[in-house]
Amino acid sequence: MPLKAKICGLTTPETVRAAARAGASYIGFVFYEKSPRNVSPKRAGELAAEIPASVVICGVFVNPSDEQLKATLDHIPLDLIQLHGQESPQRCQEIKNRFKRPVMKAIAVTTAQDVAVAKTYENTADILLFDAKPEADQKNGLPGGNGRQFDWRLMKGHQWHIPWMLSGGLDAGNLEAAAAISGAAIFDVSSGIESHPGAKSIPKINAFMAIINKDNI
Repeated sequence: MPLKAKICGLTTPETVRAAARAGASYIGFVFYEKSPRNVSPKRAGELAAEIPASVVICGVFVNPSDEQLKATLDHIPLDLIQLHGQESPQRCQEIKNRFKRPVMKAIAVTTAQDVAVAKTYENTADILLFDAKPEADQKNGLPGGNGRQFDWRLMKGHQWHIPWMLSGGLDAGNLEAAAAISGAAIFDVSSGIESHPGAKSIPKINAFMAIINKDNI
């Protein structure tokens, strides 16, 4: 099965170019002030100017208002809106209807019951993303990008009507195991390709993408 990757949380022209050159199918920009990967809409628009048309430009939001979404889209032509907060299926539909963009809904996972919640989004989201749930006592925990894994076995055998991505604690060292265990074909990576939070490493991007680009896993 051919694999694809979303390289998320990019903040510099060098890493955007590296991700595109390496063959990323999706490139993500984070619009969340508490994240070390946060960028302004204007800066993201400048960075996105170098992204080939074949790459999906994704904007990551956490419980965004319509005003935030409009202000962001005024600066950057997002192809996909990622919702990484507590957005309901109804809110996903509202955003799709108003902004005429496909929506990816992140599902925070610890248990099988968390995975099952995704069924309620299948008729409104265009893509699902399964990420590790932050620890309840994690100080200043972010909705994503924490470098935490969940039990990939929870994904095995699930059939969804829409595409889905696997996220959470992925890196070049565990990607093959993640693919084999979960059955995922699309992988979202952020902290696993960083030298420190918010600073992407081009060698790590290249190492991750080298595994994605293998003929077989």
